Amino acid sequence: MERFDVVVVGAGPAGSTTAYRLASQGARVLLLDKVRFPRDKPCGGGLTIRAVRQLPVSPEPVVEHTVARMGFRLRYGTRFERTAREPLVLMTQRRRLDHYLVEQAVAAGAEFRDGVKVADVHADGRGAGVTIDGAAVEAEVLVAADGVNGTTRKALGLGGDYILGVAFEGNVANELIGDRFEGLAEFELGTIPGGYAWIFPKGDHINVGVGGWEREGPTLRGQLGVLCRAHGIAEESVQDLRGHRLPLRRAGSVAARGRALLVGDAGGLVDPLSGDGMYEAFVSSRLAADSIGDVLEGRAAGLESYNEKLSNALSLGVAASWGAKMAFDRYPWLTFTLGRLPIAWGAVERMLNGDLSNPSDEKGPGRFALKMIERLARSAGDPGAGYRAEAHAA
Repeated sequence: MERFDVVVVGAGPAGSTTAYRLASQGARVLLLDKVRFPRDKPCGGGLTIRAVRQLPVSPEPVVEHTVARMGFRLRYGTRFERTAREPLVLMTQRRRLDHYLVEQAVAAGAEFRDGVKVADVHADGRGAGVTIDGAAVEAEVLVAADGVNGTTRKALGLGGDYILGVAFEGNVANELIGDRFEGLAEFELGTIPGGYAWIFPKGDHINVGVGGWEREGPTLRGQLGVLCRAHGIAEESVQDLRGHRLPLRRAGSVAARGRALLVGDAGGLVDPLSGDGMYEAFVSSRLAADSIGDVLEGRAAGLESYNEKLSNALSLGVAASWGAKMAFDRYPWLTFTLGRLPIAWGAVERMLNGDLSNPSDEKGPGRFALKMIERLARSAGDPGAGYRAEAHAA
C-alpha cells in the first residue's frame, strides 16, 4: 500500500498551492484530480493584487492582461470610472493558471496524478486515506480541495450547508470588438439580485458574465444578453458559454477536524460581494500548510488550529462583504452613491492591492463612506454579525 505525508484531492489553485508549500517543506505530497490537465474551469480569471501577494510563486508566465481602470454603472444608467496608480487585477485563464500551478507543485517535489477516480475518503485523529482507481493510499493528512461540486468534504463531514450563488459566462474574440476594453474592467451593478454583470479583458478576447443568487440561475442567459446589447456586443459572438456555482460558507462552519481540512471553494471560501475566491484560496493554502506542518512535525495532534487561523484571517472581511452585498440588494441607489464618492476609491484601491485587510481598518477619508454602508447593512438585517462574532471568538 502506498503511503504519503499528505494527499490533496483537487488540483485547482487552492489544492496546487497547498501541495507546493508542503512539498517545498520536504513533505511527501500526492496531488490528485479527476480530470486530465490542462483543463478549463469557468471563472472570470482575475487575480487581484492582494491575491497575488498571497501566492508562493509569481503568476507572470500566465498573465494575459493588466487592469488599472474600473467602470461602474447602476442599472445600465449612471456610470463612473476610477483609475488606480498601479494595476489592481492581473487577468489570466483558469486553463493556463491551474496547469501552471500544478507544474510548480511538481517542480517542488509533489507527485501529481490526473484523470483518476478518488473514493473511500476517510480521516480520523490518527490519519487518513483514499482509494485511487480502486487502490488504497494512506496519509497522515488529507486536504479536500475539489471545489463546490466535490464529494470529499461531504465524505469527511466538514463545511456544512453552504449558501450558493451562480454565475454564467462566455468569451468574445477581440477582433469582433476592438480594443475599447484595453486595461478596463466593467461592472454593471443593480441588475441581478445578489450579484452583478462584468466584462474582463484577456489576451485575445474578453470575458463577459453575470452572477447572482442561486435562484437567479434561470434568468442568467437572458441577463447575459442584456449585458451584451448594452455594450454593443453581438450575442451570437459569445462563445464557450458555461455556468458554475459559487459556495459561501456560513458563520460557524467547521473547516478542519482531526487529520482532514478544506481549502478554497471546497471550504466555501468565496467572497460574498465579488464572488471571487482566488484570494481566499491562496490564504487558505498558506494557513493549511502551517497547520499541516505542525502535525507532521509533531507539534500538534490534529488540524483544529486551522479553524481559528481561517477566522482570524478572513471572517471580518467576509462580514463586511456580506454587509455591502445586502446593502446593495436593499438600497442599491444609496449604496451606489456612497461607493462613487471619490473618498471611497482610496479604500477600494487599498483593499484590492492588499494594503487594507478589511474595511473596518480604514482610517482615511474613505472611512465615512464605508461606515455609512455598514449602517445600511445593519438596517438590512446585519448579515455579517455571525462572522464578526466568529472573528472575535477566534
